[in-house]
Amino acid sequence: MNAIEWYAMIGKTALVIGMLLMVAPVMNWIERRGAGLMQNRLGPNRVGPFGLFQTIADALKFLFKEDRILGHVNPFWYFIAPIVVLIPACMTFAVIPFASSITVDGTVIRMQAAELNVGFLYVFAIASLGVYGLIMGGWASNNKFALLGSLRSSSQMISYELSMGLSVIGLVMVFSSVDLMAITQGQGEALWQLGPLTIPKWGIFVQPIGFIIFLTAVFAETNRLPFDLPEGEPEIVGFHVEYGSMKFAVFMMGEYMNMAVASGLLASLYFGGWQLLPGMGWALGNLGLAGDAHEWARIGFEMLSFTLKLSFFMWFFVWVRWTLPRFRYDQLMDLGWKVLLPLSLANIVITGAMIYYGWV
Repeated sequence: MNAIEWYAMIGKTALVIGMLLMVAPVMNWIERRGAGLMQNRLGPNRVGPFGLFQTIADALKFLFKEDRILGHVNPFWYFIAPIVVLIPACMTFAVIPFASSITVDGTVIRMQAAELNVGFLYVFAIASLGVYGLIMGGWASNNKFALLGSLRSSSQMISYELSMGLSVIGLVMVFSSVDLMAITQGQGEALWQLGPLTIPKWGIFVQPIGFIIFLTAVFAETNRLPFDLPEGEPEIVGFHVEYGSMKFAVFMMGEYMNMAVASGLLASLYFGGWQLLPGMGWALGNLGLAGDAHEWARIGFEMLSFTLKLSFFMWFFVWVRWTLPRFRYDQLMDLGWKVLLPLSLANIVITGAMIYYGWV
């Protein structure tokens, strides 16, 4: 590994970690302002302009609040449970490409923190470890309500992980790869040409059923409404009932980071990832740049395109939270096992038939 590759690796890693650390405070503010907008109220508007500094005040409160270990908990497992939830959320974003490749002094640099050819298989493998943190937190709290909350969470996540994994098999069949970079590059091809209008080969066009299943499953995997039964605040006691201070904040950071990973996967698998949005190619071409300047401008536009897609899905999580009511637990499990699982299996069969007859 030469010096350019070392600097690139450090820069990409710092960029991803910095983005993930910013997700929680920014999304906390957006969630509050979004709730105010949808409920016809103001939301935070006192601390800083538009309430922007409210999340900083909350972070300081979490940081300096007394963080004592309760007498009835199992100290070791109680302490590491939030970390076990947070670490997989940090690791999974590493393989999501946020731009294509660029050549610097003869060295090809791929714009993803970790260049793994197993792509989303790595994401699913690492993301599934987060459930251990929830079980650990509920059990170590030595509280029967926390334990019940963690059991609800584990059964929900395991149930929907199956459908989520099967929903992506159709994309593997279409693009013949599990590498997220290869899948994103494949979505740059044209699917249909309708006069002057070109329909790209985005995952949502070649796998609409798979997209619906995956979108539904990621809401359940991130414990967001209408699937927030593991931590429903109004009437259900969640797995983190015995947690406070920074430990509770770490649980919350893990949830927001999982939302960012889910949004990045949705953008990369079904909406072209870093493929430029309509109009961006025209804007890039009219900058009048050439050589290295044009290449870096292209990377900048691709990163902007990916960021806009990711931001839309992050906002979509907030939108759904204040739009749909919570499912009952029996409805949640019925949807996972009796609807999404058979539908994901049927989608694989349909995709195989379409590939056989040359329709995709």
